[in-house]
Amino acid sequence: MKLLRHGPAGSEKPGLLDAGGRVRDLSAHVADIAGEVLTPEGLARLAALDPATLPLVEGTPQGNLRLGPCVGDVRKFIAIGLNYADHAAESGMPVPTEPIVFAKWTSCITGPDDEVRLPKGSTKTDWEVELGIVIGQPVSDVPVDAALGHVAGYCVVNDISEREWQLERGGTWDKGKGFDTFGPIGPWLVTTDEIPDPQALAIWLEVDGRRYQDGSTATMVFGVAELVAYCSRLMRLMPGDIITTGTPPGVGMGQDPKVFLKGGEVMRLGIEGLGVQTQKVVAQG
Repeated sequence: MKLLRHGPAGSEKPGLLDAGGRVRDLSAHVADIAGEVLTPEGLARLAALDPATLPLVEGTPQGNLRLGPCVGDVRKFIAIGLNYADHAAESGMPVPTEPIVFAKWTSCITGPDDEVRLPKGSTKTDWEVELGIVIGQPVSDVPVDAALGHVAGYCVVNDISEREWQLERGGTWDKGKGFDTFGPIGPWLVTTDEIPDPQALAIWLEVDGRRYQDGSTATMVFGVAELVAYCSRLMRLMPGDIITTGTPPGVGMGQDPKVFLKGGEVMRLGIEGLGVQTQKVVAQG
């Protein structure tokens, strides 16, 4: 299934994408794509529905029908740093021997095609296309060989990063990662039955039509199962928590000369089987 949330920001309704690429409304069956709905039992109830019997939502998804963040009421937005060896190299940092874990504030989450607003005075805002893992049931200290059983599905994430605040202002990376609009997710959550191998997905990002990132999740340092297991040792993972898994090379910081977002650009990014995001960058006075 491809689960989504549609409608105006702050008033999204739950839905799914049918085989014809149209949005079907799930409001009569669930309140949101969140929490218990993402457990194996909740997903099984949705899978048993016939999409043709669900109300058709007017409009074209990602056209004249806005899609919101594909998961609602996210409690934890966990991020992994330097998880592609070639991205670590372009960043001038060593390949980590254990996952680098930091937080993106849940208030940064936006829809897949919403505007990205640069923080006032920003000079080093950068892009990062990433595979997002959506947790499907509570788990603590799960072994690697059982970790994928706790995943509800996957989504596209743009881990937008203000590099000056991340790297030059002291303290932890979190400072540069959680500004408002810095966490587009979606367009939809794709359940695990549609993604049999999350380590075999093409992943890419373009700015104004130029492809900067063009990689594969096969080159992750730590794979999805390892990351779920590792994070579950640090905290109790809950349904709807998101782990965003690091980015392949090609970020603006890695260019020669460096390229950062100034406002007016259009980012377009996607992952095989998970859809595409498009965001206009807006500078603030």
